[in-house]
Amino acid sequence: MLFHFVERKWWYFLFSALLIVPGVIFLAIGGLPPSIEFKGGTLLEVSFATRPDDTAVKTFFTSHGHDEATVQGVTGGVEIRTTEMLPPELAATETGLKETFGPDTKITNSSVVSPSFSAELIQNAAKSIALASLLIVLLIAWAFRNFGWAAFRYGIAAIVALLHDALIVLGLFAILGFFFKVEVDSLFVTAVLTIIGFSVHDTIVVFDRIRENLRLNPGEALNPVINFSIMQTLARSVITSLTVVFTLLALFLFGGFSVRNFALALLIGIISGTYSSIFNASQIVSLWQEVEDRVRHRRLAAAT
Repeated sequence: MLFHFVERKWWYFLFSALLIVPGVIFLAIGGLPPSIEFKGGTLLEVSFATRPDDTAVKTFFTSHGHDEATVQGVTGGVEIRTTEMLPPELAATETGLKETFGPDTKITNSSVVSPSFSAELIQNAAKSIALASLLIVLLIAWAFRNFGWAAFRYGIAAIVALLHDALIVLGLFAILGFFFKVEVDSLFVTAVLTIIGFSVHDTIVVFDRIRENLRLNPGEALNPVINFSIMQTLARSVITSLTVVFTLLALFLFGGFSVRNFALALLIGIISGTYSSIFNASQIVSLWQEVEDRVRHRRLAAAT
């Protein structure tokens, strides 16, 4: 049984728009709330006679006016990132920690966290995405070189699908940041880069099948070939994605607090990437072909 994926392309585009537009609005309103890594602040290393639960440490700092504090377990204690603390506040904080968690509790190290590294990370990530996008277009165009200039439409469609997945994740975290004060850190940047790579990989699999079917069936209309190619790769794409989704779901539910947002970003991105590679990327190629055919038909009609 052959499903008519291409013929319903506008429904898929509408669904994608419903997912992307709210996120873009919240990106424009408040953007992505940066974590301490991007804003700078104070990094504390605290040791305990008996290490408490990270949630208890987080609750302590929240009750002392540091809602932004992040807590991560390390060897010998915990590592806390907060906004900048001056020496008097550090002394008061250590006294409060001793009163709450025992007299053997102490701040073993405190240092100022500079945001410069994270700013450099974002700049390098943006440059990497731009360079990777250009190389992807050229690589896919080379793979489809037998189709002439039409080969570039496949590379551009892959980039559009890539941006679709990135915008969904960025928009979701903008919404979570606006309502639930969820902040993004360097792990989030890593997750977005990973999502981009996965999205392109899945899209290329579908495009490669389209190329092969067009080669085996010269003269065949594009839309039926796209429908058949998607059917051939559908099971493989879904099963591959599900194995990753189950792993990320387990990491999100049972992993530590510090990796929860990372796992959530990847989880949403992998699902979005699977959707866009099946329902968006190929449909963009189809739409492009249809527009070209209409323009060519009008020119011929005008010439006649």
